[in-house]
Amino acid sequence: MGEQKRETLGSRLGFLLLSAGCAIGLGNVWKFPYITGKYGGAAFVVIYLIFLAIFGLPVMVCEFAVGRASRKSMAGAFRQLEPQGSKWHWYSGFAVAGNYLLMMFYTGVTGWFLKYFFETLGGKFAGMDSTQVSAAFGATTGNAVSMSIWMVVAIVLGFGACILGLQKGVERITKVMMCALFVIMISLAIYVAFIPGAKEGYIFYLKPDFKNLVNGEHGLFDTIYAALGQSLFTLSLGIGSMEIFGSYIEKDHSLNGEALRVIGLDTFVAIFAGLIIFPSCTAYGVAQNAGPGLIFETLPNVFNGMGPVTGRIVGSFFFLFMCFAALSTVIAVFENIVAFGMDKFNWSRRKSVIINFFAMLVLATPCTLGFSVWSNVFAGTAMGNIQGFEDFIVSQNLLPIGSLIFLLFCTHKKGWGWDNFIAEADTGEGLKFPKVKWVVFYLKWIAPIIVIFALVAGYIDFFGLLK
Repeated sequence: MGEQKRETLGSRLGFLLLSAGCAIGLGNVWKFPYITGKYGGAAFVVIYLIFLAIFGLPVMVCEFAVGRASRKSMAGAFRQLEPQGSKWHWYSGFAVAGNYLLMMFYTGVTGWFLKYFFETLGGKFAGMDSTQVSAAFGATTGNAVSMSIWMVVAIVLGFGACILGLQKGVERITKVMMCALFVIMISLAIYVAFIPGAKEGYIFYLKPDFKNLVNGEHGLFDTIYAALGQSLFTLSLGIGSMEIFGSYIEKDHSLNGEALRVIGLDTFVAIFAGLIIFPSCTAYGVAQNAGPGLIFETLPNVFNGMGPVTGRIVGSFFFLFMCFAALSTVIAVFENIVAFGMDKFNWSRRKSVIINFFAMLVLATPCTLGFSVWSNVFAGTAMGNIQGFEDFIVSQNLLPIGSLIFLLFCTHKKGWGWDNFIAEADTGEGLKFPKVKWVVFYLKWIAPIIVIFALVAGYIDFFGLLK
């Protein structure tokens, strides 16, 4: 069987929305609001934005450049570009494993959002008090059959888009979802702005209090580490999730400008998620630092406070917005997984989708059951449950290690090298990558140290080694 002709995206807009769709997901609309609440609000947001600029941007450009120069997924990108005899391509297996691991728990959480959308639309939470809302979430995650069904629905929707093709399925469907997501999100933010009592939420979210950052509950070190980790997680950097879309685009535009646009869209959604959630919480007297349960255990109380009709409408649109954000990432990462099989084994798109569909059904099941029949697995450990273990492997290990590998590969002569990287990154019209000496020095030596810091700090924080 001969090598298949490589697919390409139909438009630049498709590339930008698809890349942004991969980045925009639970990291923006679920994790960002609750972690911002946990670490003190606006001061955390400032540190997070700094890390996006000095770390997230260059790593994303590296991933795009490796993809566009090689015209391959992670299955063959490093092998195509690496010096003869080097072993950079060994990372490709770990990268695709990271995509599988991410989807093993991501599809389950996406199922939660799908379920909550239909239940909110049906009025299930209307009239419930805070205790009942919290109990409803516990009942949701504890129902093995229901959670399995919704996990399967998320997987079917994701691979359903992939089997239709890159342009007709993945690109077209993501365009529609992303446009709808932006409309819903902006509309909700405007509505919340007119709710009486929302002012304190805006102050908490938009007015930095750096004194409290140093003297607060978590301290400066934990807050800096959390902001750095969030910048990695929100952009899905280090496991080739962005590299694959670089391999689908032409050389018409410089990659620094494209990466800035993608990060801009990603940050726009994260910021607007906070503009919806924090003013709503203060307006209805709901805790802003409720943690991971903020969306499922706290916000239904906010919607109930809006009245039976208004709350049902606003709540339904909010969870629809969450569904689109989660599914855009599922589709994008599934496309990376499908492309890996096509490049590595020369499978057809249909064959790769079918094989990976059944593989994902099996692989995602442990996490789904980890809240019910397998809840004792990892109980009493730092992981807490199966989802915590899978998230630990991805967030605390593969994302920072993968980001480090991309940086080293693109900037050092024993890898692809700075000259090759910058030539690819600057090809096309648009904003060029800065080439002043201090930027080169920073990317070669300082940025890798930041990644190692993130890796070590992650272990210290996760296992409480300094407590």
